[in-house]
Amino acid sequence: MSVLTILPGLLWGFPLVGIAKLARRDPDVAKAPPARGIPISVIIPARNESGTIATVIRSILASTYDAFELIVVDDRSTDDTAAQIAAIAATDPRLRLIRGDELPAGWFGKPWACAQGAAAATGRYLLFTDADTTHEPALLEHAVGAMESDGAALLTLTTQQTCVTFWERIVMPQIWVVLGLRYPPQRVNTATRPDQLVANGQFIMVQREAYDAVGGHAAVSGEVVEDLALAQAFLRSGRRVRLMFGETLISTRMYRSLGEMVEGWSKNLYLGARQSAPANPVARALAPLALMLGFVWWLVPVALLVAGIATGAAKLAIGISLFFWMLISFGMRIPAWYGVFYPLGALMALAIVIRSTLRGGRRVEWRGRTYRVPA
Repeated sequence: MSVLTILPGLLWGFPLVGIAKLARRDPDVAKAPPARGIPISVIIPARNESGTIATVIRSILASTYDAFELIVVDDRSTDDTAAQIAAIAATDPRLRLIRGDELPAGWFGKPWACAQGAAAATGRYLLFTDADTTHEPALLEHAVGAMESDGAALLTLTTQQTCVTFWERIVMPQIWVVLGLRYPPQRVNTATRPDQLVANGQFIMVQREAYDAVGGHAAVSGEVVEDLALAQAFLRSGRRVRLMFGETLISTRMYRSLGEMVEGWSKNLYLGARQSAPANPVARALAPLALMLGFVWWLVPVALLVAGIATGAAKLAIGISLFFWMLISFGMRIPAWYGVFYPLGALMALAIVIRSTLRGGRRVEWRGRTYRVPA
């Protein structure tokens, strides 16, 4: 076996370059100067969030920030979500429960709930955050401080992804790595085109004046990936969008089972990939395929080794890949040995993207609702 025959395996080391940049965690919202006294409204859209709603509410109410209101919009839940919110609201006047109105034609559930929360809000800044997040007490003061010092109209944060089950620990890293490599903060924070943007709906803070000027969530009422669409609306209006790392101050457990994960990512991946290239029809059409190829990339060396083709290069590529995914697991606070299962994680992520492409382009299912997506 010659050296030249194994050199192609070095190609699988290129992602390490991008990860090295992301590992610097800059800019970090925790390093922003803390602010005080500026009124903000925290808005949580909630539909059938019985297992998580009390945790997120109590974490926000424990904030050290001195001037906030918390508005939770119950989006016509069929479980005891509203009852839990009401019980906590009875003990803390900073919390208000809004019982959501019937979903209007042309709206998706989350934008509608966010719009109702915004209509009731009084703050100079609005924070839209998800019911599956947990906030550290210092988060609000640093986030507001970042907005004030940076002059951004929209601030979005990466969050620490809490992964507990086997499938969470091998699939979630696959998807977050793709997003991280595609949208590093340096690119987002200097974006001049919508296709250079990303936004994380788990944490989006906006200037109220700018939010109203772009049309608020009414401007993205028919978008499944409303967080990205909202950020794109801000950029198109000439307003600054900022992405910062927030892992030390906010965490999220998006899904608690493989079924939830398949359902949730099937909702977002196909339509989100297309939304990432709104102005270019060719790129828009090819974006889901590019996403699939991102997962196929990790499976190629394994397939070659199994087929007995280019085994030297395949072994080198697999060795580099194992090192890469063990690093990723460690960085996501997952036991590093879960990186050994990266081929299974990539295969499952690929299957979800294919499912999303076959179904998500015409039908979206989430939280007991089924939406028909216009062509």
